[in-house]
Amino acid sequence: MKQRLTVLGSTGSIGTSTLDVVARHPQRFEVFALSAATQVDAMLAQCAQFQPRYAVMASAPHAQLLAEKIKANGLQTHVLQAPKALELIASHPEVDAVMGAIVGAAGLAPCLAAARAGKRLLLANKEALVVGGALFMQTVQEGGCTLLPIDSEHSAIFQCLPEDPGTWAQRVDSILLTASGGPFRQRDPATLAAITPDQACAHPNFAMGRKISVDSATMMNKALEVIEARWLFNLAPEQIKVVIHPQQIIHSMVQFKDASVLAQLGTPDMRVPIACGLAWPERIDSGAAVLDFSSLLGLAFEEADAARFPGLHLSWQALRAPEGTTTVLNAANEVAVDAFLSRQLRFDHIHRVNLATLEAVSPQQPATLDDLLALDAQARRAAQAVVVRLAAA
Repeated sequence: MKQRLTVLGSTGSIGTSTLDVVARHPQRFEVFALSAATQVDAMLAQCAQFQPRYAVMASAPHAQLLAEKIKANGLQTHVLQAPKALELIASHPEVDAVMGAIVGAAGLAPCLAAARAGKRLLLANKEALVVGGALFMQTVQEGGCTLLPIDSEHSAIFQCLPEDPGTWAQRVDSILLTASGGPFRQRDPATLAAITPDQACAHPNFAMGRKISVDSATMMNKALEVIEARWLFNLAPEQIKVVIHPQQIIHSMVQFKDASVLAQLGTPDMRVPIACGLAWPERIDSGAAVLDFSSLLGLAFEEADAARFPGLHLSWQALRAPEGTTTVLNAANEVAVDAFLSRQLRFDHIHRVNLATLEAVSPQQPATLDDLLALDAQARRAAQAVVVRLAAA
């Protein structure tokens, strides 16, 4: 039988790459539902190609416009409106697998719904773990969910680890997450104030959405990945390390207690980890180019400089702080990046917003989704106040 798939965030870079892999294997996958925020025409094209039963849009106006275009084009897809519809298509009894590719904290609730329903969850939304943490992993365990990481770094770690998680504590010393260093790896830190949104979004290796591109430029994406790795692989913060590897050929590594290191290599193409997650434990064609070792000029590694990338080091600080601190950090960063992209905030002030918000908000051990969402809202208000203060200075 075909694997029936829901893609949350289908018009983003991960979503479109997922559908590219799916289209290569029509005998293996069937698209059950798609979701998007505002890109009505892109969603219409996806509905025409994959004919899902459901398409979910983020707001009533966008849902209404899509429904009109669906009808005008003679398509049969039912159009629904988020947010509750996201949980419906993530947990629907007829769905086998869910690609969680919604960016930001908005992806937490539907990913929790998929986990609770015991789905095969392909997790590309790092905020589900950064915000959800222990609650998310408890839901995965109680729901019998199969959790497969899609971030290229976490997929690499997953592929390098022993198959039996029960042996990890005895065998694994640490993991090494690789990072490109982004577009400003060699730029003078004194010039960061002048960086524009377009410059920050020019990633050297990947074409990604604007928010995650800015996170790559500040290395906050790697900070979130450190937090994600802590929960995915049940590691202590000090067992997670980061090394800059500009070529991004090695996607991450596992160092074992005998000092041996296993690494996963490949071309920097997100279709590789996506195909791995879709077919695991089997392997299928991803459409990515095969790595040509004869053309590699060399692989370089550098220390992740705390002076140049201070945001990265907030991850370890947040993991050692009271539970919920990572939720505060994520919310602050989303507010700061949005303010930068709308030109309200300087690039070098993103870290100042994150740091000031961590100092202003003290979490009280959130135990439920409502607790986490309330903490997220509190942190956003605090971060917005910092943005307003910095913008007026």
